[in-house]
Amino acid sequence: MLVAINEPEMTSAPAASLPGWKRALDLLCCAAAFPLLVVLTAFAALLMRLTSPGPIFFRQERVGFRGRRFKIYKFRTMHAGSDTKGHQQYFAQLMQTNTPMQKLDSRGDSRLIPGAWLLRSTGLDELPQILNVWQGDMSIVGPRPCIPYEYENYSEEQKRRCESHPGLTGLWQVSGKNRTTFAAMIRLDCDYAHKRSLLLDLRIILLTPVALFIQVGDVVRGRRRHAVAHASTNLKVGIGATLPERLARSET
Repeated sequence: MLVAINEPEMTSAPAASLPGWKRALDLLCCAAAFPLLVVLTAFAALLMRLTSPGPIFFRQERVGFRGRRFKIYKFRTMHAGSDTKGHQQYFAQLMQTNTPMQKLDSRGDSRLIPGAWLLRSTGLDELPQILNVWQGDMSIVGPRPCIPYEYENYSEEQKRRCESHPGLTGLWQVSGKNRTTFAAMIRLDCDYAHKRSLLLDLRIILLTPVALFIQVGDVVRGRRRHAVAHASTNLKVGIGATLPERLARSET
């Protein structure tokens, strides 16, 4: 069961707490990714205008380096005012079971804006976080920043994953991500926090496109299975509703 949390004072992780080589790599990657961010912002603005009125960007409180809070930036991919209780329940289930951490997107989440599943499965909805990297709250490589209610339900051992700055990609993401369990995510993130190096970061960055390609395939297959199951359920309901009427007509 998830526990209630108290709102802490918002803090930020200074870039000075990052190793020099890591900060230099972050700034280089930010400069390279900025043109893509501009193009995607224009695309996202058009998508919002056509499908879902509301802001282009989504800001949410996350937990970063050593428990510090900060606001994360993302492209908005859900309808404004969407309920998040489903995610809290799903997270509680993942913590207590040994099931793979599948994205809710692959189950046909009705909260998503049409077409937004593609942004999410490719990770492009996270690209605005290069602003968080530039500010020093995040790094290019590191554990994904968790939501406060997730962090407050971590054990002290699990909180060790926050011993490094959160990142856009990381060891967990290139090691199976949605095919792995919650326990595996914690283990991989803790391993990275204690073994990070320039060579490891470069290896993770190079493996990220492959990991994203696999993730897109998993989401597409998951959405297809969900659509087939949904259609099958509707068919059974339809047959069940009309059968008594057919029997009644055959008796007259």
